[in-house]
Amino acid sequence: MVLEGIPTGYEIRFLIDIGIVLGAGFAIGAERESRNKPAGISTHCLVIGGAMIFTFLSSLVDPNCTSRIALQVVSGIGFLGAGIILKSEIDKKITNLTTAAAIWYAAAIGMAIGYEYYFLAAVATAFAVGVPRIPHISKCLLMGDELKRLSRTCCCNSKAWLLWEKERFSSAQRTQ
Repeated sequence: MVLEGIPTGYEIRFLIDIGIVLGAGFAIGAERESRNKPAGISTHCLVIGGAMIFTFLSSLVDPNCTSRIALQVVSGIGFLGAGIILKSEIDKKITNLTTAAAIWYAAAIGMAIGYEYYFLAAVATAFAVGVPRIPHISKCLLMGDELKRLSRTCCCNSKAWLLWEKERFSSAQRTQ
């Protein structure tokens, strides 16, 4: 019979793990999508879920050598991340580096869930959601210089005009 082995005792653990995967993937993916970045909710849920399943199976199939499959997950995700990184031939600008890092990091979260390190996975998820929200220092300095220039060149010195220019500059920076 096909269903003879069910229940094996691992179903509840797997369902808990897959639920945690969904929460972590949604949180990280939603943060990425909110900033119009590639690799959103679906990608992160699948990467975290795939890494969790490989790790989960590794711990069940060969409990004496659980790191063997984990090593393959790390290298496979590295290959996936390398395919995401793009270099423009025109201006030689590298893009999607953070997206590749987020996918690699998501796989690590999936492995933590697969090994039942739930606290580690929760903290790592919060870290992955929070870090991209930290303002980039160079952008803050650039915005400060731009605001100083605007205040010096403003002929009418109107606060409303200055605030309008600040918002226009900020929205232009977000689209880059």
